Amino acid sequence: MQYAGVGGVGVGGGVGGSVDCDVLVIGGGIVGLSTAHALSRLAPGTRVVVLEKEDGPARHQTGRNSGVIHSGIYYRPGSLKARFAVRGAAEMVKFCAEHGIPYEVTGKLIVATEREELPRLHALVQRGRENGIPVRELGPAQISEYEPQVRGLAAIHVGSTGIADYGRVTAQLAESSGAEIVYGGAVDLISRRASAVGVRTTSGLVVRARVLVNCAGLQCDRIARLAGDDPGMRIIPFRGEYYDLARPELVRGLVYPVPDPAFPFLGVHLTRGIGGGVHVGPNAVPALAREGYGWSVIRPRDVATELVWPGSWRMAARHWRYGAGEIHRSLSKRAFTQAVRRLLPAVTPADLCPADAGVRAQAVLRDGTLVDDFLIREAPRTVHVLNAPSPAATASLPIGREIATRALTTLRSS
Repeated sequence: MQYAGVGGVGVGGGVGGSVDCDVLVIGGGIVGLSTAHALSRLAPGTRVVVLEKEDGPARHQTGRNSGVIHSGIYYRPGSLKARFAVRGAAEMVKFCAEHGIPYEVTGKLIVATEREELPRLHALVQRGRENGIPVRELGPAQISEYEPQVRGLAAIHVGSTGIADYGRVTAQLAESSGAEIVYGGAVDLISRRASAVGVRTTSGLVVRARVLVNCAGLQCDRIARLAGDDPGMRIIPFRGEYYDLARPELVRGLVYPVPDPAFPFLGVHLTRGIGGGVHVGPNAVPALAREGYGWSVIRPRDVATELVWPGSWRMAARHWRYGAGEIHRSLSKRAFTQAVRRLLPAVTPADLCPADAGVRAQAVLRDGTLVDDFLIREAPRTVHVLNAPSPAATASLPIGREIATRALTTLRSS
C-alpha cells in the first residue's frame, strides 16, 4: 500500500494522524525498500511502514547512478561489499528477469592506459579470482576485438557485469513488499522509549514502531543523531557529474579505467545503458549540499556540517591533490574530455552532452578515513545503515536481507 503524504492521503486519514507498526524503515531508496521486501519474506505478517520524504521512491542515489550491475571485482575479499556484490549481481539478474524489468549482462573491460597501472590491473585479476569472479586478461589486440575504439596497454574482461533499470527495480520492490509506504514528509523528531520508538514527520504523521531501521542515505547520520545515537561518522556528499556521448556508436559496452585503491571512486568510465545511450562519468567533486546536483545548489546547513567535522579537514589534507584534479575536470569540459580520451581517443568536447548528476553519500570517520565498506550499526531498537554507496544497488537484495535479519532479531527479543 502506498500513500501520499503532504497534499494527499496520509496513513490514518489525511495529513497527520498516527499509525503503529512492527518495523519502521526510514528511506525509500533501493536499500530501504529491499529491506521492507525482505521483511515480508522472512517474517510474513510483520507490519512494516516506510517513510520517504520525497513524493516517490528512488529520487536520489538510487535513481541517479549509471545503472551498472557490478561484479564485485574491486572489493576486498571477505568484505560486505565483496560478499554482497557477488551474490547480489546474480540475484539482481534473476529479480529483473522474473519481473520483466529491463536488464542485460554485458560484461565490461577494465583498461590500463599507463605502465604504472599494470601492477594494479594484475592485482584486480587476483582479487577477482579470490572473490570467485571469472576474469580474462587481454592484450591490446584483444581489447580492440571487444571495443574497436578503445586503446590500452592491457585490460581484463569481467563477464558477469551488467546493466539494469534500478528505478524500476525499486518500484517493484515497493509493490512486492506489502509495506505501507508514506511519501512527502521528512522525519523531524524521534523519541526512543524502552518499549517502542516514536517518529514524527513534517507532515504531522506520528509512527510508533517496535524497531526503527535507518536507510536514509544522504541523511542517515542526521537520523541516527535524531534517534540519540552517535554514528561516529558524517556523510560528506560527493557529486558525480555525467555526460551523454553524442556518438554512442563509439562504445559497445562498459569500459572502466584502473581505479586508484586509495579512493572508493572508480574514475570516469563509459557505460552503455538500457536505452542504448552511453553515459560518460562520473567524476567525484565535493557537493555544497547533500542533494546538491550542481555548483549553484548551496545549503549553508550542509556546508556547516562538513566544516565542523574534523574528518573533513583531515580528509582534505590527505587527498587535496586528487580533489583539486576532480574539481578542475568539473569546471573544465576540455579537462574532462582529456580524462575520457585516455580510454577513448576519438572523443571530442563536442561529443559530450551534459546529463543529470548524482550525489554519493560517503561516510567519513573522525580521523578523515573514507569508509570503504558497507557500514551497519545497531543500537537499542534501531538499525542504522551508515554507509551504502556503490555497489549498494547491485547488492541491495542481500543487503536488505541482512538488515531485515538484524531488525527481526531485535523485534523478537523485545
